Amino acid sequence: MTDEAGTAFDHPEARARATAGGAPVDRISLRDHVVAVEIGAFQVERDVAQRLSFDIVVEVRAPDGPLDDDVDRILSYDRITQAIADTLAQDRLDLLETLAERVAGRILTQPQAVRVFVRIQKLDRGPGALGVEIERTGGGTGHLSKGPAPRIVAVAAGAIAGHALSARIDGWTADGAPLILCPPLATGPRPGGLGAAVQRRIDLLSMDQAAWALAAGDARCVVVATRTELDWAMRHGRVSVWAPSRIVVDAVDGPGPGPSDPATLAAWLSRRLGARELIVADGDADATA
Repeated sequence: MTDEAGTAFDHPEARARATAGGAPVDRISLRDHVVAVEIGAFQVERDVAQRLSFDIVVEVRAPDGPLDDDVDRILSYDRITQAIADTLAQDRLDLLETLAERVAGRILTQPQAVRVFVRIQKLDRGPGALGVEIERTGGGTGHLSKGPAPRIVAVAAGAIAGHALSARIDGWTADGAPLILCPPLATGPRPGGLGAAVQRRIDLLSMDQAAWALAAGDARCVVVATRTELDWAMRHGRVSVWAPSRIVVDAVDGPGPGPSDPATLAAWLSRRLGARELIVADGDADATA
């Protein structure tokens, strides 16, 4: 019988050995890989880089022939470190659990990977190391799995009213492409004389409000505020209405710190998702941007 308490606090490699089946397996491991990054759900963790330590063990399929000292026939260490770097570069995250899931998902897209153990610890959050550990089995698709490229429509203020929204959605989705609607700034008076960062947050929140109002016009619409919600909506054939504030604020490669206008944000999202088409809906006419 294994010492479960001891194994829980040992390196993931010990857990991999303790939970292995009868057949021998090969493993590749990464220990004490430290990266400084902004992460955390608390306000005090905003705009502050803290060190994360990664310990990862990947169980891999045995080669089906001689390796011939060919690096392309194995799961190389750089694929593991790149999975970490790519995940951290995509979005600012609140939870270590989310980060661990995404890193594991990326690693399991590699054809050699069978099972992965990911332990991530915050080194600067308290007197000790605070962390999570997950185990995932192959067959996942990774966080950035490619589906059909979406069509993105930037909706101008007052462009679609009442029942007209449903008819326009019918047209935009006729070819089966996923659809993402980017709302306008909410109508009404806006405060002035504020700094650029404050105005940007107000503009983004205004667009969040407009997203809810726009989505109310058709039962197929769902408001999405995170990449996970957006991926889910596209996979399930829903029309995404983008509430942009969270994704924009958390993006590492965001569209800039100044005030946000809807057309610029729609173009940025289009590039980020590799959209097939960006349309500006203004009244009854559509223009391809």
